[in-house]
Amino acid sequence: MTRKEQFMPNGVPRKVRCYDNDGETFDRYTVVFTGNYKNREGCDYLGMSKNPYHPQGFGQHGWNASPIDYPRYSHIGKKIRFQDLPEDCQTLVITNYKDIWNIE
Repeated sequence: MTRKEQFMPNGVPRKVRCYDNDGETFDRYTVVFTGNYKNREGCDYLGMSKNPYHPQGFGQHGWNASPIDYPRYSHIGKKIRFQDLPEDCQTLVITNYKDIWNIE
């Protein structure tokens, strides 16, 4: 099994948790990157609008000393599947995910 197959079976990142706040804020979607990829505590996350690549869109990285979605995640929306993210959001997440996990 290749590294890509291990971390992205069927092209879907395994080590992310995705959330949708149903448009309550401009950064509607939040994706939390999981796993010990930087040998440090805390979590990296990505907040995005529906069109993060659009000139008036939004896509910003963040880091917090503890996971932003545990023990509760209601402040960032409901859990959704990666496949339920808009296509541009999926593309942005995959680009970052491959970089984080060193996947070609």
